[in-house]
Amino acid sequence: MAATARLKEQYEKEILPALTEKLGRKNRLSLPRVEKIVVSMGVGSAISDKKHIEEATAALSEITGQKAQVCRARKSIANFRLREGMPIGAKVTLRGVRMYEFLDRLISIALPRVRDFRGVKRSAFDGQGNYSLGLTEQLVFPELNPDKYTRPQGLNIAICTTGATPDEARQMLEMFGFPFTRADTAGAA
Repeated sequence: MAATARLKEQYEKEILPALTEKLGRKNRLSLPRVEKIVVSMGVGSAISDKKHIEEATAALSEITGQKAQVCRARKSIANFRLREGMPIGAKVTLRGVRMYEFLDRLISIALPRVRDFRGVKRSAFDGQGNYSLGLTEQLVFPELNPDKYTRPQGLNIAICTTGATPDEARQMLEMFGFPFTRADTAGAA
């Protein structure tokens, strides 16, 4: 039998029954769930140095445990010295067990390692229940060796949920232990 992720078991055993009660729905499929997580890096410096895109894909692969896909420019932009088809970023789409394992590492290991961390914004939902988060430093993930990745590089994380509203998705992510800023201090920051 394949091993299941800790957060997936928690979702099925604790979070689903709690959401059923909180939202007042009996149908399990109408409840919010995490559909996929997209981790991406924009590497603008890859225009001048091709080695940077290779470093970014290697770092993403180490962080997520899945091979990163190189994203190429769709249009040429003369002011940025960018030509169509040039590599300018990398992304990984996580689903299933790998998605839950990454979410677990993000919540329990990576976010607490962020410098001056006070929680993630409550307002970063897009209106359909998807949450976007940006990290300025990739080295908050312990999988990366700081000696190998010397150039600071940020990354974006998009958590796509089936929650109909941002409030439903927020409730689910809070039950996972997502460290949102407290409601009373959200306006002060």
